Amino acid sequence: MDLGLDGKRCLVTGSTAGIGLEVVRQLAHEGARVVSSGRRGASDVGEDGHVVADLARAGEPERVVDEATRHLGGLDVLVNNVGIARIARFAEVGDDEWDAYWQLNVMSYVRAIRAALPHLRERGGSIVNVSSSAGKRPSTSMPHYSVTKAAVLSLSRLISDLYAKDGIRSNAVTPGPTGTEIWLGDGGLADQQGDREDVLAKVAAGRPLGRLARPEEIASVIVFLCSERASYVTGAAWSADGGTVPIIV
Repeated sequence: MDLGLDGKRCLVTGSTAGIGLEVVRQLAHEGARVVSSGRRGASDVGEDGHVVADLARAGEPERVVDEATRHLGGLDVLVNNVGIARIARFAEVGDDEWDAYWQLNVMSYVRAIRAALPHLRERGGSIVNVSSSAGKRPSTSMPHYSVTKAAVLSLSRLISDLYAKDGIRSNAVTPGPTGTEIWLGDGGLADQQGDREDVLAKVAAGRPLGRLARPEEIASVIVFLCSERASYVTGAAWSADGGTVPIIV
């Protein structure tokens, strides 16, 4: 299936590993031109450019968008994927950590979208924001992550309502637990909850499909929403969670 992404100018944040890296890889495979971004250096998957940035800092998302658009000569697609999570009890999360999560998980998306809008308006375009199944049904063990990811869903719908008339589509994807560094890395979410193998087995058993997602499975949904094949899809929150959240919307 031709997704109509050949030559499209794309920026993917949080794309040096995991889901973001798979999005870069799949967009490039479809012939898109892709600028990646993250705190670390570029991967070796053939991006058209890479911007090192801490997107939790005011001004950095705007700088990333500016550098990407100058390199690409414009922008057709923005994928906001950067994020942070940890296991915590609600009463133990202080104001500073709430603010840190808000800055990275929400405000980096707001700032990147705001900076990208003038470029996306030129020919229309697509924004895909990576939320989480915890944004639809809060995880009691990840309170500040859940609340910020719920905000991403609201932001995605808001942008859709505001800018559909300009030909800009805005959608969210809500992955469930996925086999990335955030879960599987040393000190990651699995390690934070006890014996890694026991935790992962329990998490897998909690999905109707009986396993964690693979990063490329989530990336495929994101890339579809970026594409011309999703030209009539906007304002949606697409579940890609193995059936985790038992609701229809």
